[in-house]
Amino acid sequence: MLILYGMRLAGDGLQKASGARLRSFLLAATNNRIKGVSVGAAITALIQSSSATTVMLVGFVGSGLLGLRETMGIILGADIGTTLTVQMITFRVYDYAIAVIGLGVLVTFVGKRSASKGIGQAILGFGFIFFALKIIIDTFTPVAQNLALRDSLLGLSRDPLTGIIISTAVTALLQSSAAALGLAISAAHSGLITLDAAMPIVLGANIGTCLSAIISSMGASVDAKRVAVSHILFKIMGVIIVLPFLGIFTRFVGHSSSDLARQIANAHTLFNIAITVTFLPFIGPFTRLVTFILPEKEGTEKFGPKYLDPIVLSSPPLALVQASRESLRIADIIQEMLEKSIDVFEKNDMALLEKLEDRDDDVDLLDREIKLYLTKLVRESLSEDQAKLELEILLFSDSMENIGDVIDKNLMDLARKKIKGGLAFSKDGMNEIHTLHQKIVENLELGIAAFAGNNRDLAQKLINHKMKISEMERELRQAHINRLHKGLKESIDTSSIHLDVLANLKRVNSLITNIAYPIVEGKKD
Repeated sequence: MLILYGMRLAGDGLQKASGARLRSFLLAATNNRIKGVSVGAAITALIQSSSATTVMLVGFVGSGLLGLRETMGIILGADIGTTLTVQMITFRVYDYAIAVIGLGVLVTFVGKRSASKGIGQAILGFGFIFFALKIIIDTFTPVAQNLALRDSLLGLSRDPLTGIIISTAVTALLQSSAAALGLAISAAHSGLITLDAAMPIVLGANIGTCLSAIISSMGASVDAKRVAVSHILFKIMGVIIVLPFLGIFTRFVGHSSSDLARQIANAHTLFNIAITVTFLPFIGPFTRLVTFILPEKEGTEKFGPKYLDPIVLSSPPLALVQASRESLRIADIIQEMLEKSIDVFEKNDMALLEKLEDRDDDVDLLDREIKLYLTKLVRESLSEDQAKLELEILLFSDSMENIGDVIDKNLMDLARKKIKGGLAFSKDGMNEIHTLHQKIVENLELGIAAFAGNNRDLAQKLINHKMKISEMERELRQAHINRLHKGLKESIDTSSIHLDVLANLKRVNSLITNIAYPIVEGKKD
């Protein structure tokens, strides 16, 4: 348990030290496959877990930040990067475990910034790993005299397939190939196994480490599941290719060093490099294969959030970006509702009316999910700018939801009264409503653009338009009253509906303007 705790502590510490830069770096490494391999290897060498990198990729793909093909090179690179831990173990650094633990404690307590504390936590984690390995090696030394145990371990060389299966299960249980191979290296130091017996352990450890990605993709989108499947397919296919030539591969590894522990580490590294070299030229066909294995589900998909992935909550900047994208989904629905609401009045379209009412339910659902998602962010971990952005997202989403309510519960109720009463606006009255409606649609587009680009000029322009809309609404109200004075039947029959439609459109515009205030106030300095 100490070795697992140490690995988790080291990985978490390094992620805290690197912060959002690590994830941003990962997202930027998708324009070519070679760069993807390099960045995947570098990041995984830093956080010491290919599983952690793959879990991040599952989250990014599930959230729409990356496409499946773009992740392939990163996955292959991650598998190379994770071999660094095993290489470190072979240098007998565990002899200095207590000193490393002491250094980690010192840096953690002395460091004032979160990055410094993260580095201290990482050093402490590595210290625990080395200390755990030291305990295991000391334990294995007397056990090595047990002939029955020695024979059973050496038997792995005579039945590699069984060895691979056992190693896969152990690694899946530990959720770390480095931990499993650390045990193998400890056994090697004690003389319990040979290189022939260690090779199935190496191959099985590479398959078993994929479990974390499989678990993280459960309940995620099909694309996210494909990332996890890609990871395990790379490993399984690599083992299938190597297995018939295991003897040749073992002899080749044997020449890489005279030290058995180093040979095991080299086997792990060489296997993952071989996988990368083999599959990298065929990323296109491999992506199509994975898509074929996991096709899109047929039928209507249940409506829900698309970008609110809990995996990225550990990185507030990315989580805020995802919440912002989900808010823009709400805006798209509201824009559709507002644009089509005029058609209900003009065409007496009852089916469209009911459709727009249903769309408001979708808006309510997304607004609720965004609020729940953002409450999971720890406010203490947010910078001042991030806290402002969080507030802007909440206010934007809330304004969009309120606009949806006005369209659903007010405008559509008025449209229903008009349709059921067999009423019709006068030609001039309908034209006036249409004119005001079009101005408000334009303001909504302006508000969405101001929020999406955090644009102060557009936000200020939107605020300036508020007075103009109020003046226009008063003028159109007076024009309607003038028609009433003339005794026009259509105006008399629809008077209450007509005036309420004008008032509610003005209310929608006020809610749109609310988007602009936090943007303008947030950029005064």
